[in-house]
Amino acid sequence: MPDNDNIKLEPSWKAKVGDWLQRPEMRELSAFLRQRKQAGAHIFPPGPQIFAAFDATPFEEVKVVILGQDPYHGAGQAHGLCFSVLPGIPVPPSLDNIFKEINSDLGIPRPDHGCLLPWARQGVLLLNAVLTVEEGRAGAHQGKGWEGFTDHAIETLAREREDIVFLLWGSYAQAKGKVIDARRHRVLRAPHPSPLSAHRGFLGCQHFSSTNQFLAQKGKTPIDWRLPPRADLKL
Repeated sequence: MPDNDNIKLEPSWKAKVGDWLQRPEMRELSAFLRQRKQAGAHIFPPGPQIFAAFDATPFEEVKVVILGQDPYHGAGQAHGLCFSVLPGIPVPPSLDNIFKEINSDLGIPRPDHGCLLPWARQGVLLLNAVLTVEEGRAGAHQGKGWEGFTDHAIETLAREREDIVFLLWGSYAQAKGKVIDARRHRVLRAPHPSPLSAHRGFLGCQHFSSTNQFLAQKGKTPIDWRLPPRADLKL
């Protein structure tokens, strides 16, 4: 990784977890990414968007955490927020199931795009465990060092903050969330929204209404899960 002063990480997060990026395994990860790029691999998301989840949701503003596994690996899909795609990109199946559940749970109609940036700006940290991938190769950068960094971010958040809602969908997110103290936070678990597993309990989980009920109980502003129409979206 570049020197700490040059890392484009949102300032509040940089103060909390920036030192981790100086660790040897992160320098090895940086060298690996450079090597893959030189070999002609198309790496997603683009460099400036790798830390987009942190940029959109500063440390003290996090109210909800949704954990993903690794970025979408199709061209133009990943932009640094888990499950989200930029306007104009077809909504992937897992996100479509998330929208179905929001409609069932809260009566909110399906939006005309899949960009979740408005959630992030309200305090929903949309964090993948692995922050990069290669085109057409799901999981290509797993085990290369990102997991330690994102574990550290989650642990720091869980330790230093209180009353955050963690939405852990699928076994991978649930394993990653084992460090979260459920006495200090609200932890909601369900199967992954993927079409392979959504029918096993994600659909019908009512996590979105449960999240807002908890936030309201704690005196926090609930999340408006409606997304503005694509024509009104501010990127």
